[in-house]
Amino acid sequence: MAERDAQHNGTIRGRLDAIAQDQPARLALIVFAAIIGVATLLLWLPFAFAGPGSATFIDALFTATSAVCVTGLTVVNTAASWTTFGHLVIMISMMIGGLGVMTLASLLGRAVSHRIGLTQRMLAATETKSRLGEVGSLVTAVLVVSLSAEVILTVFLLPSFLSMGEPMLEAIWHSMFMAVSIFNNGGFVIVDGGIEPLVGDWLFCIPIIVGTIAGAIGFPVIRDLHRNWRRPRYLSLHAKLTISTYMILWLGGVLAFFLFEWGNADSIAALDADEKILAGLLHGTTARSSGLSTLDLAGLSGSTVFVFDALMFIGGGSASTAGGIKVGTFAVLVLAIISEARGDRDTVAFNRRIPNSSLRLAVSAAFLGSTLVGAGTLALVFITDLPLESVLFEAISAFATCGLSLGITPGLPTAGKVVLILLMFTGRLGTMTLAAALAMRERQRQIRFPEERPIIG
Repeated sequence: MAERDAQHNGTIRGRLDAIAQDQPARLALIVFAAIIGVATLLLWLPFAFAGPGSATFIDALFTATSAVCVTGLTVVNTAASWTTFGHLVIMISMMIGGLGVMTLASLLGRAVSHRIGLTQRMLAATETKSRLGEVGSLVTAVLVVSLSAEVILTVFLLPSFLSMGEPMLEAIWHSMFMAVSIFNNGGFVIVDGGIEPLVGDWLFCIPIIVGTIAGAIGFPVIRDLHRNWRRPRYLSLHAKLTISTYMILWLGGVLAFFLFEWGNADSIAALDADEKILAGLLHGTTARSSGLSTLDLAGLSGSTVFVFDALMFIGGGSASTAGGIKVGTFAVLVLAIISEARGDRDTVAFNRRIPNSSLRLAVSAAFLGSTLVGAGTLALVFITDLPLESVLFEAISAFATCGLSLGITPGLPTAGKVVLILLMFTGRLGTMTLAAALAMRERQRQIRFPEERPIIG
């Protein structure tokens, strides 16, 4: 019997090892689904739910998916509905989910086979924009950066919770939870009554802004900045594109928010000038990824909602804790359009030529994202009688793992919650895994067919 069990375990280990070495994207998908399953079961336990009995299965599944996919959409009040154990499950789920698909696959491959295989290195290198020899060290750096950032944020958030009159241990716990939520762009809030009363608290909101940007800019960019902070001209093209595009979109989002909301009585018109400025800075940042909000978004104007739709869909940097089609994808598409309008033969940025293969990947990621959002929106419109503006906003927020909400998610029927669950899961895994898989499938045809141009436009 013992020999049979050993053989069985050896077979399982062998299968896992084969998947880890040859199909890391598939391994990441399986493990992400498994982590969501485990988190769901834990949140389904009676002592994880603060109310009588236990949470419904769909609410536990939705919360687990939102946490692992670092989204932040909720169907129940996070602070009031879950016990300390439930909050701990959510926090750990965000920490795991924030690592990223290929980073997690590399860690799992190392745990299973005690090494990172060539296929894993190539896939992880594609996601993290690294050389093959750097993948192992980068995976370690991701863990170090994540934990360090969360500790620093905890320290800076602690005074705000202490000023609310919370005991020291409770304030430390709340600071830790929010630090994980901020850096991993998780969007969950553990503060009783939400953070809307803190709309003018600079000491609380500035760490949210800085922590969100640090998590959303991407680990490769952080590493590149660390190496070349004294020599910015030596930054990689990826870092330059990500930083410049991210800052342009951030400033554009902030200015658009001021333009459309400054006099809006349903949002910030009644606030003081410094509170308006802080609200604009925060929401111009969190609309990209983290989903934390100090305002009731239901009061936003239609123009601002449209701008937030676009910002959420683009998301943050590659290999980051943010979602969306990614800043680099958007930048490549814009540069290609500009090059085509100018009649240039090549797409160029910062005196570097962008290969056509990168453009094809950008088009594929953007089209896949648009298709998923379109399908999810159509399903939600069919299931509910809610207005298209609200449904589209929620669908984009789920796909982009942002977590901003116009307040319709808790009232959705079970079928609507399932749609958002699928959008969160595919949004977190889909575009990154597809891009890496397509990059690995590039091949040279032995026979090239004659060229003929179809009519475009």
